[in-house]
Amino acid sequence: MISNAGASLVVAPQALGEQVHEAVTQAGCSRFMTHEELLEKTMWNGDLAPFTPDDMAYIQYSSGSTSDPKGVLVTQRAIMANADVSLQHGLKPGKNDRGFSWLPLYHDMGLVGFCIGPMLGQLTIDYLATPAFARRPLLWLKIMSENRCTVAYSPSFGYDLAVRRLKNEIEELDLSCWRVAGIGGDMVRPDILREFAETFRPAGFASRAFNPSYGMAESTLAVTFSPLDEEVVVDRVDRNQAKLFGRAVPARETDQDGVATTREFVACGSPLPGHDLGVFNAEGRRLGDREIGHILIKGPSVMQGYFRNQEATAAVMKDGGWMDTGDMGYMLDGQIVITGRSKDLILHNGRNIWPQDIEWAAEEVAPLRKGDAAAFSIDKDNDEKVVVLVQCRMTDEDKQLSLRREIGAIVQRHAGVDCDVVLVPPRSLPFTSSGKLSRVGAREGFLSGDIVAISSHASAAKSAAE
Repeated sequence: MISNAGASLVVAPQALGEQVHEAVTQAGCSRFMTHEELLEKTMWNGDLAPFTPDDMAYIQYSSGSTSDPKGVLVTQRAIMANADVSLQHGLKPGKNDRGFSWLPLYHDMGLVGFCIGPMLGQLTIDYLATPAFARRPLLWLKIMSENRCTVAYSPSFGYDLAVRRLKNEIEELDLSCWRVAGIGGDMVRPDILREFAETFRPAGFASRAFNPSYGMAESTLAVTFSPLDEEVVVDRVDRNQAKLFGRAVPARETDQDGVATTREFVACGSPLPGHDLGVFNAEGRRLGDREIGHILIKGPSVMQGYFRNQEATAAVMKDGGWMDTGDMGYMLDGQIVITGRSKDLILHNGRNIWPQDIEWAAEEVAPLRKGDAAAFSIDKDNDEKVVVLVQCRMTDEDKQLSLRREIGAIVQRHAGVDCDVVLVPPRSLPFTSSGKLSRVGAREGFLSGDIVAISSHASAAKSAAE
């Protein structure tokens, strides 16, 4: 990122000084400074250069879940357009609202949603440092309870962490003040929302506070918001119809053989006023409700392009002002439903398989946790082979073998695919700085040997990769 931006000065916290200094040197940047050193400098008293609405305000680097991070060119006009409609038509804050955020300010949700937007709207925000949240997730809820905060956003994994770390603190919390519990930044998991709502209902949390939203740095931040103060819309579709025919057909719970055929998706709201969102097929035809295709967006919040990357810009910017988001999904009664990233889609025996179907099935096996599995396909003997990397904390080889067999069976039962289950040590799977699983990184690490299987079945893993 330093090289791509052509930075002449890098400012970073003192705690990261050694790491950043090494990166700065490798990138050929001439200067590195800590925050403290910057504040000690004499304030500049010169005239500010005038700017226009279409001038670049900043470069926001994407998280890079399916590729290397790219610099998104965000203009002054885009910031104002996105913040205005997000506040007036999305969150609709009142004089008694108070926000809370543990999200890092170097990502779009933290920067625009809980820094730039609140400044423009003159809203009070309480902040918790991201590392502090990671160590003690319940601080998020405790501070919200004490300060009577009404608006907070988190990816699904934040809500999951809060549930898993809860012990006896439920009686200390009063979450009845929580008006908008936004979810965004990754795939919205209905099971996590149900578990969080059930767990914190005794503390006054209301499930209608959940607000699944859709957004990305390429649209400054927000693309859609769900209606406020309404229950989350969970759509249960026929898994096989989606795989074979690309249609989200309402499903029965099981087929005639008693096998689960249902896949749950969460509706993530409608496009913001002045913006448009559509689902298109590969030939560019706009699709109707429940037809799965590529999600495109357009409007004043959309980026100008990627900084110093004309090839990447040309790949996503389409005729008529449309931009390909790289996501796939379908429309449902005016709301968008996200089914996954197009680059993550596994093509196997003529079927489309979403990797999260495999991962979520695997993570049902005890003692696995959410985020312990990564699924992808590799070329093997002129065929696509599905591989599932699973973070394993067991040391007993018999238990490891049993775990592999159980995961293979449940994946076959839920996703209808045979797979190679490879157990890897904890913390082996790569995640982006925003907490998203990088399946591309997992695949590359597996094929290169950077992600190493635990010794008991290393030979099996090597065979799968060859």
